[in-house]
Amino acid sequence: MKLAKKIESLLLICGLCLLIVFVGFRIFSAAVSHGELTRFKNLNTHQTPTQPPSLLANPLVKFDFSLWSEKRIAAYEQSLAQKFDPPLAVLRIAKVGLEVPVLEGTNDLVLDRGVGHIQGTVLPGEVGNIGIAGHRDGFFRVLKDVKPGDAIDVIGTRRTDRYIVHQILLVRPEDVSVLQPRLGRSLTLVTCYPFYYIGSAPQRYIVQALLSTSSPVHQDSEPKGFGSENTAVAQNLR
Repeated sequence: MKLAKKIESLLLICGLCLLIVFVGFRIFSAAVSHGELTRFKNLNTHQTPTQPPSLLANPLVKFDFSLWSEKRIAAYEQSLAQKFDPPLAVLRIAKVGLEVPVLEGTNDLVLDRGVGHIQGTVLPGEVGNIGIAGHRDGFFRVLKDVKPGDAIDVIGTRRTDRYIVHQILLVRPEDVSVLQPRLGRSLTLVTCYPFYYIGSAPQRYIVQALLSTSSPVHQDSEPKGFGSENTAVAQNLR
């Protein structure tokens, strides 16, 4: 009887310790996520001192992991220990509750932490076709609920560009024509498909949008040449 009580007490203590660690990690995770977007806010402030923006009125951002795979959640948590350059922009799709930093590059570490600007496409804010990639079991799983007519905001250092989705395509990994330069201003989001496929997904899910409006970032406002290397980007997405 005494042994059973000791075991019970030990298990209770272990459970409390695990709960404390879990709560502590969630607080840390939220703080780091807040830090990424706050750094972007500070970057805006330094670059446009006459119009200091408030990127987030309530800057503590918590990502919704409800659609994520366990593997991708673990990868995101591991990425929190890494140092990144400030985001190029923030991508927001209000309809699906997505607000995520756009980082440079598309390696695994970048895509674990946010979404990645595809090298060889124009940068946010430039004229042309912006390519942004994300994991289908992470930040970009919500793309399954995006439809033509939905708005996508790209919040840059000086202005917010709003794009309207005009088509959704499925292509083979080697088909990178969707990332070709364009005369106007457009946005192409790339992830793998099917969204819940086990293993290396056989297709790419493409969301294409055209610029609708562009407005400067104000203090009182809330965020509302293509080369062969892109073939590797499309094929390496999982």
